[in-house]
Amino acid sequence: MSSYQYLKLEKREHIAIVTLNRPTSRNALNGELLLELEQVALSFRDDLETRVVIFTGSGNHFSAGVDLNYLSGLQAKPMLERRRSVRLGERVFYAICQIEQITICAWAGAAIGGAACLATATDLRIGSVDCFVQYPEIDMGINLMWQCLPRTMRLVGEARAVRLVIGGERISAETMLDWGLLEEIVANDKLMNRSFELAEFYASKPPIAAQMIKRSINAISSQLDRAMMHGDADQHVLATLSKDYESAMAAYRKDKTVSFSGD
Repeated sequence: MSSYQYLKLEKREHIAIVTLNRPTSRNALNGELLLELEQVALSFRDDLETRVVIFTGSGNHFSAGVDLNYLSGLQAKPMLERRRSVRLGERVFYAICQIEQITICAWAGAAIGGAACLATATDLRIGSVDCFVQYPEIDMGINLMWQCLPRTMRLVGEARAVRLVIGGERISAETMLDWGLLEEIVANDKLMNRSFELAEFYASKPPIAAQMIKRSINAISSQLDRAMMHGDADQHVLATLSKDYESAMAAYRKDKTVSFSGD
């Protein structure tokens, strides 16, 4: 077992299970949890025994996304520090993408915004019947960052990415399966059993070959991602300077509608 504050790490022979563990906050991603996720993802670089890593969340949800208190706290930082701080999620996203072992997301309930980015950073996703995804950044007056947009587009296609990221639509498990965000849907009480069963299947494959093939797939599919998306954190900082952002955040916290001026 792990000594993390906001994560649980369990290992069963060749399979590791990483559990987001802020259940009273629906596993919302604060700075400490993001740092621990980066740390645990990087720890698998020197782990020769683990062949599959399962990511999941404690309680009823994978994660409610970025903690709004954490997001607000970034606004108080000097601009240089803010530019670096907002890229923490990007570091976590890539750390998960670059895990050499096969990765699986056992996805229950919500995966909102940045949490959806982390779920899609895994190789395979198994969802419970009540799982859903939503990118609310648009309604908060900001762009989707963490450089995860290309991966989202590869999974669902351009038009559906528009619906998800610009429309901010909440998508159900059935639609996620149809769109390619999920490989399977299972009953809530079967989620971890099925995810572990899938993990055992991939853990039974020759690890050298499996990990080399995964690296090749990622290299082929994502070779230009960083070049295309290098500015999305700066876009975020720019968006947070707008009056629309101030209005959007005030309305979002109170679940109200707002008219945007483009200023």
